[in-house]
Amino acid sequence: MQRSKQQPKSLWQRMWEPKDVQSIAPAKKVLTYIVLIAWTFVVLFPLYWLFITSFKLPIHVSDGPFYIPFIDFQPSLHAWEYIFVDLGSDTLRPYMNSVIIAFISTALAVFIGSMSAYALTRIEYKPKVGSIMGFIAILGLVVYLTVSIKMAWQLSLSIGGALFLMFIFAFNKHFKRSLNNNDILFWIISQRIMPPVVSVLPIYIMFQQSGLLDTHFALIVTYMAVNLPIAVWLMRDFFARIPVDLEESAMLDGASRMRVFLTIFMPLAKPGLAATTMLILILSWNEYLLALFLSTADAQTMPLMVAAQNATRGPQWWYMSVLIVVMIIPVLIAAAFMGRLISKGQLGGAVKG
Repeated sequence: MQRSKQQPKSLWQRMWEPKDVQSIAPAKKVLTYIVLIAWTFVVLFPLYWLFITSFKLPIHVSDGPFYIPFIDFQPSLHAWEYIFVDLGSDTLRPYMNSVIIAFISTALAVFIGSMSAYALTRIEYKPKVGSIMGFIAILGLVVYLTVSIKMAWQLSLSIGGALFLMFIFAFNKHFKRSLNNNDILFWIISQRIMPPVVSVLPIYIMFQQSGLLDTHFALIVTYMAVNLPIAVWLMRDFFARIPVDLEESAMLDGASRMRVFLTIFMPLAKPGLAATTMLILILSWNEYLLALFLSTADAQTMPLMVAAQNATRGPQWWYMSVLIVVMIIPVLIAAAFMGRLISKGQLGGAVKG
């Protein structure tokens, strides 16, 4: 029998069918690029608008919109001169405050959160409910002694610590009901679910009483505490994927838990470490509410300075644009660096697998 000749494919079929299993159909490729280009425009146009606004005079902003420099409007360095020449140190100080506070608090939150996540994945904790309630009661007593009776916080804290130790040694063995690691993890993440405005007033009073208000230390500790639950929650998932055999082999060779954590877990969780660091850095860099309550002049950060450009005559968009353009530079540099770490970590994991 004579074989029937294969009918040539139509143009429509060639457009929607890939040449092989490793390629994409031409029509789908075109649609993919159209969607990507459109989304890129959506993402980058606000940044472009922000950048060109920083070179506009107030009249250009008021009478706009003007889109293209040298065609729609004549660019001017008026806003840049005001921010960096007229204000000078008033701009540099909040900028350096943001760099110091955001990066140090992020490093502390990620490191302490990673250690906590490692402990929750490898060590079984069973804290007694009665001991926890006793700690809360003693903490309330410390707050009462400090705020109401005006006792020095060092003395009240020492009294509270001594009472808690006595309470643990005397009553802990009589308590039966205990919690587990999942309960601890839920309590940790619940601290982030709680709105910061609920706790900002007690934090303000605490630093005011201790004389640490409007200092780098106050903001670093607060930012670290607020973002610590995110670090624990995210890093726990990455650590849970690491096989237990690696840890057991290292400990059989005499490695301590800290050495296992630093030399095995941290390198293997590099993609998660980079992603967590980037997220916490962004949250710390853009934090406004806590900085508003805990700083006035010495520890003022960039979000406060941007908000200060909303003067009595209305928002000074040209000044805001300059400050925001300068603000996003460290974040973009950190994002590029963290992106490379994530890519290298994923590639390393693929090669090891």
